Amino acid sequence: MQKTIDETEYRRSKQIAYNEENGLTPTAIKKSLDNTIARKNAASYAIEEVLTQQAAEEEAEYLSKEQLDKKVRDTRKAMEKAAKELDFMEAARLRDQLKMYQEKASS
Repeated sequence: MQKTIDETEYRRSKQIAYNEENGLTPTAIKKSLDNTIARKNAASYAIEEVLTQQAAEEEAEYLSKEQLDKKVRDTRKAMEKAAKELDFMEAARLRDQLKMYQEKASS
């Protein structure tokens, strides 16, 4: 425990010296948590609405090999972005869609 406290104090003293040397004043980040949560909830409701309005046929049925490859790349990017933003429901939905595109592209 003492080793961890000593390491923290060492790092803090280094940071304070660096800040003084470069004329920096640390400030707290001011973000509204409520706004972030509300935005994600609104986005998830919009996704559910779009999902209920989809056609019965799969979109991938009419795409060429090149178009499917592009869909795979775009879907993977969107999935990684959703996971990075901690929107795991959207990331899981995109993962399933990605698997479907990959199966169609390989057949």
